[in-house]
Amino acid sequence: MIGDPLPTDRAALLARLAEPRRWDLAIVGGGATGLGVALDAAQRGHSVVLVEAHDFAKGTSSRATKLVHGGVRYLAQGSVGLVREALHERLHILHSAPHLAQPLPFVMPSYRLWETPFYGAGLKMYDALAGRHGLGRTEWLGAAETLRLLPGVQPRGLKGGVKYWDGQFDDARLALAIARTAALHGALLVNHCEALEVLHDAGRAVGLRVRDAETGREFRLQAGCVVNATGVWVDRLRRQDALAAGRTALPLVAPSQGVHVVIDQSFLPGEHALLVPSTGDGRVLFAVPWLGKLILGTTDTPRPDLPLEPRPLARELDFILREAARYLRRAPTRADVLSTWAGLRPLVSPGDGAADTPAISREHTVRVARSGLVTVTGGKWTTYRVMAEDVLARCIQAGTLPPRGPSRTAGLRLVGAGGEHTGASRPVGLGRPPGLHLYGTEVAAVAALPGAGRWLAPGLSEAMVRFAARHEYARSVEDVLARRSRLLFLDAAEAARAAPAVADILADELARDPALAAFQHLAEAYAQHGADPGA
Repeated sequence: MIGDPLPTDRAALLARLAEPRRWDLAIVGGGATGLGVALDAAQRGHSVVLVEAHDFAKGTSSRATKLVHGGVRYLAQGSVGLVREALHERLHILHSAPHLAQPLPFVMPSYRLWETPFYGAGLKMYDALAGRHGLGRTEWLGAAETLRLLPGVQPRGLKGGVKYWDGQFDDARLALAIARTAALHGALLVNHCEALEVLHDAGRAVGLRVRDAETGREFRLQAGCVVNATGVWVDRLRRQDALAAGRTALPLVAPSQGVHVVIDQSFLPGEHALLVPSTGDGRVLFAVPWLGKLILGTTDTPRPDLPLEPRPLARELDFILREAARYLRRAPTRADVLSTWAGLRPLVSPGDGAADTPAISREHTVRVARSGLVTVTGGKWTTYRVMAEDVLARCIQAGTLPPRGPSRTAGLRLVGAGGEHTGASRPVGLGRPPGLHLYGTEVAAVAALPGAGRWLAPGLSEAMVRFAARHEYARSVEDVLARRSRLLFLDAAEAARAAPAVADILADELARDPALAAFQHLAEAYAQHGADPGA
């Protein structure tokens, strides 16, 4: 798609932020939704600025189960429209970033005779909803074939299984690819830059006051349209916007915590993921091979607070390990945990005080305040592109954004994807350990940097760190080891060991403190598995 990667020099970004101009669109929030809006708007020819208080995908957007999926469990809730839409968008993501998203086969083991035909019929409906966007047909399996595909599954009492297809991706790196593609189309994106308040003129939202986290320097951005895409944190900006006009804003989000546990892939060798559609308490359990490890999850726990770094509760870890032990031949324990993380889902509150987060719709919502501030929240990673279309449609409808034609993101290849499928990535799943294949067509650009042959940790070279600093907006050790590389999520202890070397390289590249001590503290939390992380 490109030749030389676009530089992300911080001084140049802040110089553009300081320019006296009026943007068509100012976006707050650098997760999947905000970045999707930025890319769509920039593609249509709008002038776009986006600010993110921390790092791109720092919040929920880097903490998914790593699945690009239609939502098998949403069928049971009757959300047919949501599933059909997500299945269509699933194929878009696989096409737009084949180096970061690939098809993944799942097996649903059956331990009761009725489970194979019952769940198989539901998954055939999943196939039918996918239609021509399907990735493979659902198959009924006998016990022997199920054991062959899931060699780590519990064989005792196994009756058979069902095989079906979904997608898998690297969420944080996909977010980064969307950001960098938006930048190629002229958008200005600045991470580590907080939106302090929405600016008003005669009661209308006309821009933002923002502050650079590194220098403390403040900027006033003028914009015709302002979009609040801050995920579970949207209510903070909504309250500030309403307060400026002497009004109040009722909460829009009912946060739900989803926890994931990472163990060695030897617990479930092979390329197939495992799905348990209904655990002991009615939840869904995934065991997903990802970048050489195995992800177990997830939970759905109401959480009234909104920490930037939510930590798993002890009961959530125990639930995941206990349920995994029922379905794996070798039962994982806390001593086997390599990393844990938690994400907060921005579920749209039903407004009736309900606390049953599994029952709350996963569909997104777009609200336009009296000031013209547009807020978007809810939804899921897979549908980020259509969420962006909906947001811009509402902006145009509200009269704050001039129409510039329809969305042109369908079929768009992201940075690293190339014009056609390059073959640089594995055709099925992201099961193998991380490496240069995740850079797609930019492999040569990474390999040309100093330190290409010096490996700091499995899947992470000195050259990759330098590339992150020069071309991927990385400003700290955490930016590199949590989201440019996924080492913190894969093996927290390994990430802590690599951190000093990463800090030295970043200090050389950026001439600033890369916050090594803060990262080491964070890595300790991700590695915690003996004590109660929720205490």
